[in-house]
Amino acid sequence: MPHIPVLAGPALDALAIRSSGTYVDATFGAGGHSALILEQLGAAGRLVALDADPSAGAFAPVDPRFTLVHANFRALAEQLDALGIATIDGVLFDLGVSSMQFDEGERGFSFRVAAPLDMRLDPTAGESVATFLATRDEREIADVIYGYGEERASRRIARAIVALREAGTPVRDTVDLAGVVARSVQRGADRGAIHPATRTFQALRIAVNDELGALHAGLDAALERTVPGGRIAAISFHSLEDRIVKHTFREDPRVRALARKPIVAGDEEVAANPRARSAKLRVAERVAVTE
Repeated sequence: MPHIPVLAGPALDALAIRSSGTYVDATFGAGGHSALILEQLGAAGRLVALDADPSAGAFAPVDPRFTLVHANFRALAEQLDALGIATIDGVLFDLGVSSMQFDEGERGFSFRVAAPLDMRLDPTAGESVATFLATRDEREIADVIYGYGEERASRRIARAIVALREAGTPVRDTVDLAGVVARSVQRGADRGAIHPATRTFQALRIAVNDELGALHAGLDAALERTVPGGRIAAISFHSLEDRIVKHTFREDPRVRALARKPIVAGDEEVAANPRARSAKLRVAERVAVTE
């Protein structure tokens, strides 16, 4: 399926793009949001996009107003410095893993096909989930699964993973891990429509990529570099991300939240793009801070 950017219309409206402004797409992905931003920029406008995944370069448009940088948005300030950009007019964050990364089975984000336990957003840096599960003790694995996945069966899952490791038969791949999780989850537990392994996979992915730490750093840099009157928009897909964005926009004196409740996708968008079902868009405006 072609990539469909989530909440594209509301996100572009939220940025209130100035034709001659300088903007950042902090999560380029397949470039859906970037393409729409470029449509609203004039000849003097500029767009800088960041992505931790080096494969995103395949989608980069050839446009003199556009620059793509292979970097996590935690390095937003450093990358702007390297480009000689002191201030920007707005930033868009589309958080989490892109649909393309889920579809690339070999990346290990999905348990639909057997694949190595990787899950790194940047496959050229950091440790994989396989390394994490091979080197951490039972308590740390359980704490990660509970803290980042809100998984009530985290202790049983961690115990099963470590028991297999100690027996010389560690989890081999994504399907194997999903099976271990499913067997560890209490039968009859209310899971709704999600697979029993969904929360565990989410938690391990967040941990090895330090996604929440990156979000704190990226938001801070965005707020620091955006000019008064500029906008910061963030699309999140789970409660941990949304909580960070919500509290930052409500409590940081450098911005004011433009609405108390997030913008969510309508029925028509959800029908066309099921990934939009869990998306929440929050928007804040940079304000002038006086000493």
